[in-house]
Amino acid sequence: MAAHYNDKLLLNYVPVYVMLPLGVVNVENVFADPETLETQLKRLKEEAGIDGVMVDVWWGIIESKGPKQYDWSAYKTLFQLIARLGLKIQAIMSFHQCGGNVGDIVTIPIPKWVREVGDNDPDIYYTNRRGTRDIEYLSLGVDNLPLFAGRTPVQMYTDYMSSFKENMLELLEAGTIVDIEVGLGPAGELRYPAYPQSQGWVFPGIGEFQCYDKFLKNEFKEAAAKAEYNDKPEETGFFRTNGTYVSEEGKFFLTWYSNKLIFHGDQIIGEANKIFAGLKVNLAAKVSGIHWLYNHHSHAAELTAGYYNLYERDGYRPIARMLSKHYGTLNFTCLEMKDTDNTVEALSAPQELVQMVLSKAWKEGLEVAGENALETYGTKGYNQILLNVRPNGVNHNGKPKLRMYGFTYLRLSDTVFQENNFELFKKFVRKMHADQDYCGDAEKYGHEIVPLKTPNSHLTLEDIADAAQPSGAFKWDYETDMKVDG
Repeated sequence: MAAHYNDKLLLNYVPVYVMLPLGVVNVENVFADPETLETQLKRLKEEAGIDGVMVDVWWGIIESKGPKQYDWSAYKTLFQLIARLGLKIQAIMSFHQCGGNVGDIVTIPIPKWVREVGDNDPDIYYTNRRGTRDIEYLSLGVDNLPLFAGRTPVQMYTDYMSSFKENMLELLEAGTIVDIEVGLGPAGELRYPAYPQSQGWVFPGIGEFQCYDKFLKNEFKEAAAKAEYNDKPEETGFFRTNGTYVSEEGKFFLTWYSNKLIFHGDQIIGEANKIFAGLKVNLAAKVSGIHWLYNHHSHAAELTAGYYNLYERDGYRPIARMLSKHYGTLNFTCLEMKDTDNTVEALSAPQELVQMVLSKAWKEGLEVAGENALETYGTKGYNQILLNVRPNGVNHNGKPKLRMYGFTYLRLSDTVFQENNFELFKKFVRKMHADQDYCGDAEKYGHEIVPLKTPNSHLTLEDIADAAQPSGAFKWDYETDMKVDG
């Protein structure tokens, strides 16, 4: 049956991707169950009209045998299956461990030969004040140190992305792979591992600063805060009202800590840009949605994760400024959450946080994509996502004032296909598409992908200071005009 479109309404279309299961290629580098996946993806494509899928491409699987010994065969088979079904691919360069975060049901560590370096020199990992190591991602303190069979982490990530490009070039050139999301930290997010459940962190604890490996400590001799994972902000000297965080020393530390993170992202995204420049593909980086304690004056949970965001200082626009230098897309999370989802003492404000981060990215001229943080099958979560992807609703005369670039649904499982769930999911995709049929030509809804350009200027400390000046957010409607139950 031929698809029918209203050309003006089509410009409100937001493509929907579905995140594949974490272990779709297992830790042994085997694509174990192609039949089930094919059946599920066919249903999602034919019955729900999804646009594509997102998939983690694990460093710990591909380069597990030894330095530069890449094995892409299982992923090639997987990607060819997805391409055959006419779906697009968002590929995540996953340089982190799977396991130890919310929703991690499989364990895929970083490569063993990398971890063996850590056995002798555990300072390659992020470390808290008590000396506890976090083994899910290499510390940015070693980014440029050749500790890994003569290579630095940045070189390892770069070589890996180059090998991905060589091996997947056909799919890149065919326009099947549309996004490369570059993992920049734990859970693939540009952040410090400030709230690891594996070390006993419990929501909504403030988390802990992660700069006590010898490499980062040597860069910063100042004594930082004495804060514990599950304290409340008022219980610490650092985050209490008029605490250290607002003193000159505190500002100096927080500026250093957050700038290290932004320049870490800048360097690795810069390498990715060099590799993929000229190809019709988007580069993206993911920012974590730290919505708890957002309503506390200290924003403690954001600060320990590396987002120096306070009432009088913008923690997110500097990240957007960095990404804009590389023509990147900002990928955000917790789009499904409402302020009322959590207890009062969590001081959680996901709606304000989403509004703030999206607004800052748009002000920097970026495209913004996003996903839900927790499993979502109900009306409330879907309607909140629909509000966030078009904050001022559908424009019946053409392109809306504000529109997200895409949405990725977390995550493919049997639960999605349970009868009521699947009916609602189909309605959700239809509403994301502005009540239009599935459209396989992104140019028709104003998303033509152009060849990736190279930066014309480098990120400076002045850029960050300038972007950190407070600026307001765009206005959001109270509710979406495209409800799944409307």
